[in-house]
Amino acid sequence: MKIKEVILRHMKLDLLHPFTTSFGTEYDREFILVEAISDDGISGWAESVAMLDPLYNEETVKTNWHILEDYLIPIVLKNEISHPDEISEKLFAHIRGNYMAKAAIEGAIWDLYAKQQNQSLSDALGGTKKEIEVGVSIGIQDSIDATLEVISARLEEGYKRFKLKIKPGWDVELIDKVRKVYPGIPLMADANSAYTLQDMDSLVALDDYQLMMIEQPLAYNDIIDHAELQAKLKTPVCLDESIHSLDDARKAIKLRSCKIINIKIGRVGGLTQSRKIHDLCKLHGIPLWCGGMLESGIGRAHNIAITSLPNFTLPGDTAASALYWAEDIIEPEVTVENGMIQVPNKPGIGYEPNMKNINKYTISTKIYKENL
Repeated sequence: MKIKEVILRHMKLDLLHPFTTSFGTEYDREFILVEAISDDGISGWAESVAMLDPLYNEETVKTNWHILEDYLIPIVLKNEISHPDEISEKLFAHIRGNYMAKAAIEGAIWDLYAKQQNQSLSDALGGTKKEIEVGVSIGIQDSIDATLEVISARLEEGYKRFKLKIKPGWDVELIDKVRKVYPGIPLMADANSAYTLQDMDSLVALDDYQLMMIEQPLAYNDIIDHAELQAKLKTPVCLDESIHSLDDARKAIKLRSCKIINIKIGRVGGLTQSRKIHDLCKLHGIPLWCGGMLESGIGRAHNIAITSLPNFTLPGDTAASALYWAEDIIEPEVTVENGMIQVPNKPGIGYEPNMKNINKYTISTKIYKENL
């Protein structure tokens, strides 16, 4: 495979509703859309999930553009690529970090590769599922009553799992009231690193509510304190921000820092690394699920494909397009029926880019060609 051209588009989509977590509120989503075009004219698509500000991790839209433009795209344009695995394993191996930038260009090439092989991206990755269970992530609301209203609406739409964002002061009372109204729903809490071991009492108190898991309660770069916390909790700890690589996952499993791992393709550096972490976790009996980063339909399509692998046994965050956007940038949009998404069987990501909407929501575009 020879990549002859890469196009970066700076996109902006307005969220239908503000999304609040322990580190702030998002009203819109700015991101980089990547299109990689081969010498036979096939396009592959992916997106960077980096945020505008370095809140979730150190990467941003601007730093991703810089790394893509000055380092990653030149490497891709000057090398023949026989398989997408070569990108992270060989071509980008000398470049430290910048996992979201790496994942964005690698994901576009995975889509392109699958199309060239006349395979769905799911099949190219080794996926086995024809449909996937999905849950929904519910941001911090203005009140507990407002949270209950959102849960009620999402229940009617058939979602299989409910993730509530928590932070100190917005945790035990919230979960207690939700459990009293909805005693049987699959429920989890996501702290986005808002706690320390000094908050042990509040976290242990959540053991009374039969949660599926508590996601990333402690520091974003920690696996040591999480091991201490997990030893004192009956509720499984799920690691998110702490897992950036296969080696991070190996260490967390060895230290017993968690019982569940969330994979976000961008956070771990791409689909190849996601698949490696999947295989390691399967070997050790650690269940997986796929997290979300408020992706457009392009990113959601990649999440659907990776979730089709067999050890993604818990419902992920890949909700329907219509929950977030007035209109998405793919055709058809991602839809959920009875809490399930059908895994596309068309070549590549299985959704067509909606060029009218892509052009409508593009802030700027830059084209890169070899020797230019």
